Amino acid sequence: MRIMAIDLGDERTGLAVSDPLGMLCGEAWTVKEWDKERLAETVCLEAEQRGVERLVLGLPKNMDGSEGERAKKSRAFRDLLLSRSSLPVILWDERRSTIEAHQILHANGKREKKHRKTVDAVAAGLILESYLGSLS
Repeated sequence: MRIMAIDLGDERTGLAVSDPLGMLCGEAWTVKEWDKERLAETVCLEAEQRGVERLVLGLPKNMDGSEGERAKKSRAFRDLLLSRSSLPVILWDERRSTIEAHQILHANGKREKKHRKTVDAVAAGLILESYLGSLS
């Protein structure tokens, strides 16, 4: 089963899709789109083209587990996806995914300015790997 993870951003959104067996992250990339209607259309199209059966949307929680404005945006985007697709959309706690993505890129010698576009894809991959790990 292919699963797509989404790291929702204001300007750029990271997407990651599992391998066909749903065990590993197969590919990750970013979509530059600030309009959420168009972004939802793009996500649904990418999911359809890749044979995705489930969407996992990062839910940014505060370290104490509470939800702020970013979580509200994720919930609203989930509703938008559900209105455009029959795929299930699972909200997944993504605490620290962006921080960890920055750390991974920095540890691999990537400079901050050069990896701004990549960090969202890496964060989506981390969300996907966390979700896939919970299934085993």
